[in-house]
Amino acid sequence: MKLEIVTPMGKIFEGDVKEAVFPGSEGEFGVLDGHAPLITTLSPGTITIKNDKEEVIAINWGYVEVNPDRVNVLVDDAVHVSGNGTEIAEAVAKAKELLREATDAKHILASAEAKIENVAKSL
Repeated sequence: MKLEIVTPMGKIFEGDVKEAVFPGSEGEFGVLDGHAPLITTLSPGTITIKNDKEEVIAINWGYVEVNPDRVNVLVDDAVHVSGNGTEIAEAVAKAKELLREATDAKHILASAEAKIENVAKSL
């Protein structure tokens, strides 16, 4: 399925994915190709994109529109944890700061930071 993630500054991700997991306002949920249509709000946390490898994008809040073959995500701010060496370290630091500013819920913050660090280690 196609996934597009857009911030006010532009696209942060666009591509085909096997699965995506979102921090929904009612709890985390996954989307696969053929998912039933829905529109919902997103809470601070991480979007996990699954293909041959996992990618993580930290977000502060936003909206997601799911269609059977396409997912559109609009977020206020996001950090794509990607790159090599120092780029990864900088992305992880920016992602953690974004999440700290977006939430005061310690359990959400700890879970999101753990996901970011795990994905960063696998890159």
